[in-house]
Amino acid sequence: MALIQPHGSKELKPLLLQGKEREEELKRASTLPQVRMTSRETSDLIMMGIGAFTPLLGFMGQADWKGVCADYKTSSGLFWPIPITLSANKDVANGIAPNASVALVDDETGETMATMQVTEKFTIDKAYECKQVFRTDDPEHPGVKKVLDQADINLAGPVKVLSESYYPEMFRDVYMRPQESRAKFEELGWKTVAALQLRNPMHRSHEYLAKIAIEVVDGLFIHQLVGKLKEGDIPADVRVRAINVLVDNYFVKGTCLQGGYPMEMRYGGPREALLHGVFRQNFGCTHLIVGRDHAGVGTYYGPFDAQKIFDEIPSGSLLLQPIKIDWTWFCRKCRGMASARTCPHPKEDRLTLSGTMVRKTLSEGGELDPDFSRPEVLEVLKEYYKNLDKKVEIKVHGYATGDVPTKK
Repeated sequence: MALIQPHGSKELKPLLLQGKEREEELKRASTLPQVRMTSRETSDLIMMGIGAFTPLLGFMGQADWKGVCADYKTSSGLFWPIPITLSANKDVANGIAPNASVALVDDETGETMATMQVTEKFTIDKAYECKQVFRTDDPEHPGVKKVLDQADINLAGPVKVLSESYYPEMFRDVYMRPQESRAKFEELGWKTVAALQLRNPMHRSHEYLAKIAIEVVDGLFIHQLVGKLKEGDIPADVRVRAINVLVDNYFVKGTCLQGGYPMEMRYGGPREALLHGVFRQNFGCTHLIVGRDHAGVGTYYGPFDAQKIFDEIPSGSLLLQPIKIDWTWFCRKCRGMASARTCPHPKEDRLTLSGTMVRKTLSEGGELDPDFSRPEVLEVLKEYYKNLDKKVEIKVHGYATGDVPTKK
């Protein structure tokens, strides 16, 4: 039995050039007009570069944008839940001739990330996109704000990716391309693999979800985001350490693998859960754990909207399947993790767990209930918050980390 096929394709389609071909394209890029990219656009480009957004070959045109917003489908009929677009201001866009090539440059670092043949220029209804994708056009929503802040003109066309930027250097212990995760799954003998989406350190609820999945699949892929987060989220290097101590002490060896991916969060709730399913399939996963408030923010989505949406999309949209798990908590009477399906006890016996609570409590110098997380994990987090005010942070693509290697 082979690993699951990539989304919409028989094989991965990484767009990152290598060797001499890359060197020649870099030289050509230095002669081209520049288009500056936001951090979200850069992270989407890198996802295309490593093949995580297979089978996309570049940034979407107007027909694809409209189809994805309205019906989850590109103009070719490919299932895709969130538009992958690039914008430019009017002055830049007006200076680009039809089918001309441009160099795509990361706005934060100034690094040339790709070249693109501009096949189309178009405008969009930003409010419409926000309402379709995020179910709101409230500018307080971080994903909505990104769309509303986009430049006036969208540019579409195929890309040749030249860089993964800092990701392999910064997160060398967990950064993994789809080709690498698939090779690792084959090496481990895994055919069925569940992905656990993370943007926080693992608390007892995450651990519970993970172990439920391990009971029914060959292996667990703890797949955490190393792209840009919102203010106050815990940096990726701290999360890596916290997950490592948990896995080393509380999981059976050979049942789980930690990996990192370079996408920026949109906090798009249900639609983003579907996008997580798309690229997890490309990474070789057959299942995605979807718990409470998956990819959500604030109160914009119901706690299980991200589960329901998998039942609302057309059959066959994804080969990957969701593993839906109810609200979970630590029950003091059961003396263990439980859910609404397994625990009969009232609310006063429940310790509800959330990443928001741990950030708030520890950042304010408070003490967490020992049943919230394993002691080894809490020690890592306490150390981070204790040293936070003293730490001089280096920021790259919006990261905050005290251990970023100097780029050569």
